[in-house]
Amino acid sequence: MQKATEVKDLIKDYGNFRALKGISFEVNQGEIFGLIGPNAAGKTTALRVISTLLQTTSGEVKVFGYNVIKEADKVRERISYLPEEAGAYKNLSGKAYLKFMASFYSTSNEEEIEIMERGIELAKLGKRLKNKVSTYSKGMSRRLLLARALMINPKLAILDEPTSGLDVIISQEIRGIIKYFTKKGTTVLLSSHNMLEVEFLCDRIALIDKGVIVETGTPQGLKEKYNAKNIEEVFINAIR
Repeated sequence: MQKATEVKDLIKDYGNFRALKGISFEVNQGEIFGLIGPNAAGKTTALRVISTLLQTTSGEVKVFGYNVIKEADKVRERISYLPEEAGAYKNLSGKAYLKFMASFYSTSNEEEIEIMERGIELAKLGKRLKNKVSTYSKGMSRRLLLARALMINPKLAILDEPTSGLDVIISQEIRGIIKYFTKKGTTVLLSSHNMLEVEFLCDRIALIDKGVIVETGTPQGLKEKYNAKNIEEVFINAIR
């Protein structure tokens, strides 16, 4: 089966600073794959390269067989990217925002309505969709943005810290939405510094620290390998 994402010897420099030091990993179709590590480990840089937003310094990255540099347009047709600090247009209502975003991905009025209605169902904001985004809590805004990212049924959803700063209830709802979409056929690549959370969400993970992949595997397999109670313990042991 063709891989959803292939990252080989990826190096990314910002001037004299090397953010990614030759990392390699693969994401299988239909799985939830987590790129896990502390802040400033290189997670967001890796996701931005895969999303075609950053150029590589060296190495190769492919999404469904398409090179993210040479065939960026083909890659963008197949992905949806949700940055950690993404925002919606605050002067629009939630519904108007979803309709506006749906218009970019549709070729007819019927398709636009279909995409928008899928977003409304995903957001689960009820009557609050009539209110301006400026009145939303962080959790409500994040649900709206996740709905925007998933309503187009991307082949690969790239989610940067999807539950960062959210309370337990909202985080659980978002995890449920992500799991639901993988059952529908979407592959998910996400980043997180919350190692305990992704242990229950991801099929496989790669642990990254200071721009280096230190381990890759299933959460259960890594816990067994390191005789650890959780992924935090795995990470600590792996970087020693």
